[in-house]
Amino acid sequence: MNIFRLAGDMTHLASVLVLLLKIHTIKSCAGVSLKTQELYALVFVTRYLDIFTDFISLYNTTMKLVFLGSSLSIVWYMRHHKIVRRSYDKDQDTFRHVLLVVPCLVLALVIHEKFTFKEIMWTFSIFLEAVAILPQLVLLQRTRNIDNLTGQYILLLGAYRSLYILNWVYRYFTEPHFVHWITWIAGLVQTLLYADFFYYYFQSWKNNTKLQLPA
Repeated sequence: MNIFRLAGDMTHLASVLVLLLKIHTIKSCAGVSLKTQELYALVFVTRYLDIFTDFISLYNTTMKLVFLGSSLSIVWYMRHHKIVRRSYDKDQDTFRHVLLVVPCLVLALVIHEKFTFKEIMWTFSIFLEAVAILPQLVLLQRTRNIDNLTGQYILLLGAYRSLYILNWVYRYFTEPHFVHWITWIAGLVQTLLYADFFYYYFQSWKNNTKLQLPA
């Protein structure tokens, strides 16, 4: 494992911990899209179907369990916790996530490396992760005002994907025959979706102002 992959994993983990801190400690999910969290839960469930059948390393299995458990617990908190669920803005979080799930599934059935159930589900999870942040970005666009923890959560998610791109570049030049077009293209799309948010985040940081997205 190279430093870019490790840094990407740790940044991804930090993003989840920041969101769990907001929900568990403050007892609020204001500004957080349940639709995006449900999509991420679906991403991890379909990606890690091999968790109990294919052992790669203790690190790999631990990270899979952490991301599965955390994503499902966030969804539970937002749907069922008697205090947290009151802060969920259902009226603003109206993105129809089925419009992302179905096309990603169809695309995975058409574009994949091997036509097996696990491979189709893994490819589906790659495509879905690339666009899962869209409901969250739409919600922020509607509410405009973004609290610090939510902003940091999205910033860390974007940083995680950017670090993974550096990991792929590093592996391309250091490992023979390292070519994964599906992962690369999906990762690039995902990173580009964060570009607008990054711009306004760093503008607010530079000017020491509250983060706001334009209407």
